[in-house]
Amino acid sequence: MNHLKTFVLLAALTALFAGVGYLIGGTGGMLIALAVAGGMNLFSYWNADKIVLKMYRAQPVDENHPNAVVRNYVADVRRMAADAGMPQPRVAIIPNDQPNAFATGRNPQNAAVCATTGLLDMLTREEVRGVMAHELAHVKNRDTLIMTVTATVAGAIAMLANFALFFGGNDRERPGGMIGTLALMILAPMAAGLVQMAISRSREYEADRIGAEIAGDPQALASALQKIEAYAKRIHNPTAERNPASGQLFIINPLAGRGADSLFSTHPATGNRVRALMELGTKMGMRPRTFADPVAPAAGTVETTTGVPATPSRPRGPWG
Repeated sequence: MNHLKTFVLLAALTALFAGVGYLIGGTGGMLIALAVAGGMNLFSYWNADKIVLKMYRAQPVDENHPNAVVRNYVADVRRMAADAGMPQPRVAIIPNDQPNAFATGRNPQNAAVCATTGLLDMLTREEVRGVMAHELAHVKNRDTLIMTVTATVAGAIAMLANFALFFGGNDRERPGGMIGTLALMILAPMAAGLVQMAISRSREYEADRIGAEIAGDPQALASALQKIEAYAKRIHNPTAERNPASGQLFIINPLAGRGADSLFSTHPATGNRVRALMELGTKMGMRPRTFADPVAPAAGTVETTTGVPATPSRPRGPWG
């Protein structure tokens, strides 16, 4: 079923890409856009995970890292993957204050899981385990292919639309003229919305459920989700803001800190996810635990324990 969803989504994005090409250059522009989209789909299948990792300046880590927090993080991921009968994924950290995490890769044999330095600094070891088990569940369910490829293709559509706006806005001979140019201003965010809608909310619930089973502690994941959401509202993620289509990769919407539009949100309400996890914990015979309301510090005030510099004061651009 995931392969069918991937095909349908890529076909829709390719058609949208071709439509934008037609508005820019007529039939010739549409044919060029179709050729580019076809090549991009193939390229994205094999390389989108590398693009995303480079975009977020992900740094590979292993059990030999000098910091104990990072070593524990790597060891826990390795152990959970082995217990779940999965191939060992690449493990990385992202220098960003906002606590968050995502998984990427075209299949379980070529997957990577990433946690931000903020996640490792602000959450307990049990909570980090719960979050990374959720990401391993995405890998196990093969959700990472569609999330990664669509983020790449949608970003390309947005760039194509911006190109038309900056370089073709005064060309009245172009198909669609000024109306077509204005339409492009709508099509780009629509593409991002299409990406978000394609990753159904049921996938997040399923990853929560399977992740809780992998970690063996649904309540730890529930606590982590509450903390991440609270911090994300106060600590922004500059890279995600420059590349909003990639926001659907994360366990919690990284754009929440800047009033992101929730109309096409891919993430279910955190409260609903927490309730489902607590119910799962009850079924597993766990006594309900209470969680203190997290109070997020202002961006730039996080005391790092990972030994990795957090969000750079001067962003290096969308590709790192």
